Amino acid sequence: MLHITATPARHGPAGIEPLSGEVTGYLTTADNSKIRPMYITGDTVWYDGIAEVAGGFGAGLVMPFAGAARTRGPLHLTLDRNDVIEVTNAFPDAIVVPLHVDGGWAHLTQSGEDIAASFNILGLDSRLRLLQSGIPKTVELREKPGRAR
Repeated sequence: MLHITATPARHGPAGIEPLSGEVTGYLTTADNSKIRPMYITGDTVWYDGIAEVAGGFGAGLVMPFAGAARTRGPLHLTLDRNDVIEVTNAFPDAIVVPLHVDGGWAHLTQSGEDIAASFNILGLDSRLRLLQSGIPKTVELREKPGRAR
């Protein structure tokens, strides 16, 4: 069985009224599985809710909605590359697969290549997996601690 749990997310920076209605991320876990959870941030920016998910679930695969989407002035609705770095640091050994970065949406202001350049500078590139439209990508799943492959 696969279990999907809604997790907190928000449009726009903390400390102000969210820029749109309620948004949600998702954490998936499997019964009797050796595999660690997968976390999909949903449309959100970095804030304490993501840190709470990181501290409580130890996901091995994280899929942040990035692209620094803007529809209302200079404020982002989704993670920018600095936020993706924060997410990556919050899940210290997870594989990171940015979503919502490429695809021709006019409201995206950063690309997967922007994220890759930042990861490369910081030495995080070994954990990053970028997707290309229409091309399947195999991503390794991390096992729960105490289990060997």
